[in-house]
This record gives sequence, structure tokens and C-alpha cells, in this order.
Amino acid sequence: MADTFSFLVEAMKNVGVSKAYGQPRQVGGEEVIPVALVSFGFGGGNDAEGGSSGGGGGGMVLPLGVYRDAGGHAVFRPNTIVMLACLVPVISVIGSAVRRSIRAARS
Repeated sequence: MADTFSFLVEAMKNVGVSKAYGQPRQVGGEEVIPVALVSFGFGGGNDAEGGSSGGGGGGMVLPLGVYRDAGGHAVFRPNTIVMLACLVPVISVIGSAVRRSIRAARS
């Protein structure tokens, strides 16, 4: 169990802002800094009666866009496809709320 904990501690040292903001790159003659949404999780457990244990984890990275230099200040340029995909749940919830409001107003 101590080996597992020390492994997780070492893995967490690599997670942080450096994973959300990439190294500056030269693209088309201008410098851009990639930006991503980084999410991860892990868990574990054991069966007290059977003496077995287990665990697992996973992660996800969504490329949100880039920061680029525009006249001496940084400007964020979003990744349109990912932004639209992230808006689908929000639009769905808003649509459901509007529909329920209309139904309630009719009653």
C-alpha cells in the first residue's frame, strides 16, 4: 500500500498549470501558447471480508485554444469545435428549463 501511495504522490508532482498551458510554439511566424482543460481522477477500495483490493484512474484533456500575441498583448483564440461541444450540455439544460417554464405558465 505504501508503494501505491508513493507512486500517486510522484504522479501528482507532474500535474498543474504546466499541463493546462503548453510550451510556446512558433506557428505561421507567430508565437502561440496552447491552452487545455486537464482533468483526472483516481480511486481505490478493498473488501474487508474477502481481503481483495483494487484501484484505477483516468484522465481527460480538451484543447480549448491558444493565446497569441496581438500588438503587444495576449489574445485568446478558442478551439471552435471543442467550445461548441462544451456548450451542448448548457444549451440542453437551458432548453429544458424554458420548456418547463412554458408548461408551468400554461397550467
